[in-house]
Amino acid sequence: MTANEILEYFQNKTIDSDWSFSLCKPSDTGKWTHNYHRYPAKFIPQIVERLIDEYIQSDNAHINDPFMGCGTTIVTAISRGLTASGTDINKVGYLITKVKSTPIEPTLLNRKLTAFLTTLDSLDSTMQIEPLIPKNHIDRINYWFPEMVQENLGVIFRLINEEESKTIRNFLLVAFSHILKNCSIWLQGSTKPTRDKKRIPPNPVVILRKQLNKMEIGNNFFFEVVPKKVRENLDAFLHIKIGDARCQPVEDNSVDLIVSSSPYVTSYEYADLHQLTTIWLDLADDLTAYRKDFIGTSYKRYDNRMISSVIAKNTIEQMHTKNIKMAKEIEAFFLDMEEVFKESIRILKPGGRCCFVIGNTRLKGVNILNAQIFAESLQHAGFKLDRIIKREIPSKILPQKRDEKTGRFASANNFNSEAYPVEYIVVGLKE
Repeated sequence: MTANEILEYFQNKTIDSDWSFSLCKPSDTGKWTHNYHRYPAKFIPQIVERLIDEYIQSDNAHINDPFMGCGTTIVTAISRGLTASGTDINKVGYLITKVKSTPIEPTLLNRKLTAFLTTLDSLDSTMQIEPLIPKNHIDRINYWFPEMVQENLGVIFRLINEEESKTIRNFLLVAFSHILKNCSIWLQGSTKPTRDKKRIPPNPVVILRKQLNKMEIGNNFFFEVVPKKVRENLDAFLHIKIGDARCQPVEDNSVDLIVSSSPYVTSYEYADLHQLTTIWLDLADDLTAYRKDFIGTSYKRYDNRMISSVIAKNTIEQMHTKNIKMAKEIEAFFLDMEEVFKESIRILKPGGRCCFVIGNTRLKGVNILNAQIFAESLQHAGFKLDRIIKREIPSKILPQKRDEKTGRFASANNFNSEAYPVEYIVVGLKE
């Protein structure tokens, strides 16, 4: 399809109501381990399950997600007894995905958590253990956490690091990561790193206990769902790594289906959103340098590469008249995504499909037709444009309003432009 044909096709595309999953409750979309950790813009497991049902017939299929985020696709594949592979440049996302996709024998987990919390309770009032507070990031920790909260978190962090089992230790670290925002003076309703200096954070031990209880329940359900063959040999089925989406940890022609929700152009700075975990777990020496590795970040620029998509070129030209800096950011995003699509066709088997979940938006009065550009770019990468699904997003964790003048997300009481009213699943076929 030409660029004009793609634009016309999308313009006439109607909503596929049976893909909106509007009847799903939070307990459905957050089932098993899916509610272990907050994560922006995560998509619901029902989408992945439906795509697997429609496109996979083999019990030995291989599912990949180059932007695995907090692991929705990976967890779903593991729950079906399928091989799962993927990457994320976000080290926090990798940790969350690893823990969410690792079923732990319930009796073992209960014994470990009981011992951990019993020890923690005995120390809560006496502070008989030296808090472990990362010195490399002490300035940032002082910026976000009051002194007493720091000490409580430091005690928890030291006890976690003394756990001998790496699987249990990682489980505890994810719970610890999840409570950090609540225990800080981060403005709780904001996705931007903004301080609320009047905020009095709660006792970390109290909310950690609640989080661990929720995660234990989720693990127990997940353990029962995951086939025995996977539980007993997880390393044979789970192949994920911290890495660039343009370099997948799998061989040529080895994947049956790719399901991914990619970053949105100039949408979230994931490195900023997860900086509290990054500093406590000491995942990056230099946060500024770390940010530059992310696709969709405003920190990237490419001056010597030409974009293939005509629709993307037109979008960049329109933005260039409004904001040169943002035009460069948009160009860098779509250049990166072209490389991701080339990698996708490398790893897929003939007859395999890639399914990218993406929405369109509007920045500074310019329509950013992400889905249409994805559709065109997939063809340039060698795919046949197989299917476009248009769905409403009633339950997706994603800001819905954007200030048209600034391009920034706005509160419901202060907006003038829809950000992502619907989204698309763009499906490419490798012939």
